[in-house]
Order: sequence, then C-alpha cells, then structure tokens
Amino acid sequence: MKPLKGKVALVAGGTRGAGRGIAMELGAAGATVYITGRTTRNEVSEYGRPETIEETADLVDELGGIGIPIQVDHLVPEQVKALIQKIENEQGRLDILVNDIWGGEYLIEWNKPVWEHSLEKGLRMLRLAVETHLTTSHFALPLLIKNEGGLVVEMTDGTEEYNDKNYRLSMFYDLAKSSVNRMARALSHELAPYKCTAVSLTPGWIRSEIMLETFGVTEENWRDGTGKDPHFAISESPRFVGRAVAALAVDEQRHEWNGKSLSSGGLAKRYDVYDVDGSQPDCWRYLVEVVEAGKPADTKRYR
Repeated sequence: MKPLKGKVALVAGGTRGAGRGIAMELGAAGATVYITGRTTRNEVSEYGRPETIEETADLVDELGGIGIPIQVDHLVPEQVKALIQKIENEQGRLDILVNDIWGGEYLIEWNKPVWEHSLEKGLRMLRLAVETHLTTSHFALPLLIKNEGGLVVEMTDGTEEYNDKNYRLSMFYDLAKSSVNRMARALSHELAPYKCTAVSLTPGWIRSEIMLETFGVTEENWRDGTGKDPHFAISESPRFVGRAVAALAVDEQRHEWNGKSLSSGGLAKRYDVYDVDGSQPDCWRYLVEVVEAGKPADTKRYR
C-alpha cells in the first residue's frame, strides 16, 4: 500500500542522516519527494562528505516513491524561492515540509564556554540551524497552506523537555537545537487557521553516516560499536525516524500534535512502527533513566 501516493514532500537537507532516512520512508509510502542539499555528484559542499542528493533520490525511487534531487543552499533566499516555484510549477502543491537542514557537526567545540568557542564557527552554526529553517518556511509555507492538512516537521536534537532541563555542552549548539523546538511552537500558531500542523521532532542516537564512521562500523555490523561505547546499543537507524514521520503524515488526526515536541521513539510507540531490526529504541528515556543515572548499559526495557 502507498498511503502517501499523490502527496508532495520537500525534505530540505536530505543528503544524508535523518533527512535521507525520512526521504526514503516518505518515498516508501508513495510520496513524491523533493530532496535538497548542497552536495551533488558534481559538486561537494564544505562538509567534504561523499553522500549526494542524487543517491537519496535513487533510494526513494527504489522504495516506490518518486525522488527529485535539487541542489539548494538554504542560506541563499533566491535559491529557496526558485525551488518552491519549481515545486509549484511541477506539482501545484506541497503537502509535507521537513526542515532537516543542519550541517554543523564539524563546527561544534564541545565543553568550551562561549568566550573560548570560535565565534566564526558558532555564528555559522546558528545560521545553518536557524536561518536556513526560517528562510525555507518563508518561501514554502504559502504553497503548503493552499491545501488543508499540510504538515511541517522541524528536525532538531533533543525534545523540548530534555533541552529545557539540560545544557547541551556548547552555548551555540544549545541555542541552535532549542531554537528549532521553539520555531515549531511558533509555526503551530501561524498554521492553525489553515488547518495545517507543525511539530518539532528529534531522533535518538542516530546511526548517521558520520556516526558510523566515528564508531568504525557499518549499518550491517553496527552492534560492534558497543565495544567503544556500550550505550551505543540504544542507537537507531535513520529510517526509524523516517518511519515515524511517514506514520505522522498518514495520520488524518495528526493535528492533535500541533505545536508538540516529539521523538522518534515516542511516535513509534503511538503508531506501532519499528526500526529496520524490528525494535523500537526509546533513546531519550534511556538517556535519562540509564546513562545519566550512571547505570550500566542495558537496553532490554528500552528497545
């Protein structure tokens, strides 16, 4: 079954990680998915990573959707405006907007106070995490609100509850990820009159391409990474959060979530969806109840 057939999605920042997983699962549900990013088969972004938007589009196609890669720098308003015009010209609608633009992993200086952290890197991080999302919403939402039931998913790291209680080990990173939660709350008020829904969503400990490299493993043998950190056992594939987004998009009663801060593990329980290994990792509860409580790694009650 393809419950999202005929629906049009934009995954802004779909080159790799959560964005790629979300694009794949929206495609698996039958959606036409526009995938944006800066790295293509012909041009590499400042990241210097090998993943491309064309690869993501191919994966969407393989799963039964329609993947359309478009190179866009979401810090350039003219490029974002042209993107949305292209979607409108080609599809006449936009049903799902996933704001997953990030690109700041290599800019974070962990455990450094603001006066020691590179100002240039910190401000660049905030531009990538916040300005890109605002610019994308500015141009995309007039198209999305033309039809009732539109969905906006603001991707971040950490639920609103967790980020309110915990310092995220860098003022710049803390502001970047907490701001996105607040952005979804603000959008929920602005979109409500059009019967559209905005949420913020966080994956758990996601096995992105960068994370797999850090642990020296692949998706096939990822459990070997627990030798480096036993708590890696709670990690999840990018497709887990993708399946959560797809389930949310299919739910005709999703407006009850409007303005809420959600997690992949929480949505998985609500919609009865599972990761590629058949489990339901609940990372944020595990983080509080096991890791921060100083208990030994044990995921039996958490996946």
